[in-house]
Amino acid sequence: MMDDNMFGNTMWAGHWLWMLVIAIVVVIPAWRICQRTGYPGWMGILILIPVANLFLLYFIAFADWPTETKGDQNG
Repeated sequence: MMDDNMFGNTMWAGHWLWMLVIAIVVVIPAWRICQRTGYPGWMGILILIPVANLFLLYFIAFADWPTETKGDQNG
């Protein structure tokens, strides 16, 4: 029944483009959030990994941010 499909078992090329767009839309804000909290921006890429994204969100939510500790020392 699937043999009648003109795409067969191959992945449609537009799918990969769509996945790239979604990844960019999600990674850029996560990258900026990590930078603003004082952590390296590359940690934002973890948002793409299914279980690591939950750890990242909880880590950012409950960890002491390096930018906050810098502000406490200056004031």
